[in-house]
Amino acid sequence: MAKEQIILGIDPGTTIMGFGLIKVENKKMSFLQLNELDLKKYDDHYLKLKLIFERTIELIDTHHPDEIAIEAPFFGKNVQSMLKLGRAQGVAMAAGLSREVPVTEYSPKKIKMAITGNGNASKEQVAKMLQSLLKLKTLPKNLDSTDGLAAAVCHFYNQGRVEIGKSYSGWASFVKQNSTKINKQ
Repeated sequence: MAKEQIILGIDPGTTIMGFGLIKVENKKMSFLQLNELDLKKYDDHYLKLKLIFERTIELIDTHHPDEIAIEAPFFGKNVQSMLKLGRAQGVAMAAGLSREVPVTEYSPKKIKMAITGNGNASKEQVAKMLQSLLKLKTLPKNLDSTDGLAAAVCHFYNQGRVEIGKSYSGWASFVKQNSTKINKQ
């Protein structure tokens, strides 16, 4: 791990994309930013994907993160929602990979476990723990941004571990790790 590192965490969504940034210096993390991209006012799904891509690129170009941690979509019963979330995640991943920033994906359960010690913790419990850990004065109204921040903190806690989720260092890495899925289509 580098002496100084910036980690961008993303909670992809087609209604709200939450994100947070932390800085790691000498194995200690500090809060940089958390915010969200509100997509509720847009009806066009493809426009939403374009905006997710552009905002992710903007974050990368502004903050120069060394790594991106992204929350994987959870498997729900609604296939259409799952497809939309997967696309949002894919677009955010593509933005990172296009700038050659390594991307690691974590399940919601793994993120909650890393932050609170409970894989079934609520969004509110995760937010409160982040507030305590990072000495945040206030919490946002929507907790999508704290979910993005939680992904970054989860990545910090899991660095150096052998198994930390799916990790991609570029397009070649992504294709190699997903070649069986790609060849089936």
